[in-house]
Amino acid sequence: MKERIMSKKQRDQRQRPETLATLLIPVYEEKLETSLGNRLRELRRQQGLSLRALAEKSGLSANTLSLIENGKTSPSVATLQQIALALNIPITAFFEIKVNREPVIFTQKEHRTGSTFGHGSLEELGSGVGNEGLQPFVVSFDPHTDSGPQPLSHEGSEFIYCLSGQVIYNVVGQEYTLQPGDSLVFSSKMPHTWHNPLDDISQIIIVMATADEPRRPVQIQFPV
Repeated sequence: MKERIMSKKQRDQRQRPETLATLLIPVYEEKLETSLGNRLRELRRQQGLSLRALAEKSGLSANTLSLIENGKTSPSVATLQQIALALNIPITAFFEIKVNREPVIFTQKEHRTGSTFGHGSLEELGSGVGNEGLQPFVVSFDPHTDSGPQPLSHEGSEFIYCLSGQVIYNVVGQEYTLQPGDSLVFSSKMPHTWHNPLDDISQIIIVMATADEPRRPVQIQFPV
């Protein structure tokens, strides 16, 4: 049988357990690749260049440029620099992304998109909210689950609102017990953990925000 050759990314995904992070991070990466590809296409067309013409100017293949524009691959910094030189623009121009946003987003409960992870599930409350990297979710934690012994720390901020059950957050050594109606806001850089101590499912609303989106996907660390 012919052995399948896996990329480093695929090997890493096989080795690590399925967590909320492994579900969300690919979503951010896909959005980044798509946005970057759209921006490259926009800049190329502004200068009246075909893919073949840009390939000749940059020294890259037309196929490579096509893959980038269609969000099929993530270019390295060196590749972006080659394209920027060919277009005579700063490399930062690729990240000045104009994202089309709806002024009002209404999501009916039955139309939420969702996923399951190791010890629970999450539902997206809205996509395309503003341009600040704002991501709201409803997260359901299975009984007696927690984030593990290693405190979490990442870029951005978090807003937690307890809907049902009980969730205990520990932020920089200080414990906060959230009952229904309680909320918590903190910088995600502060080491934190969570725990559902009950015999029943506990449910929260979590809103994650980062000023870096869409330039860089949020490294959301929420293992179970």
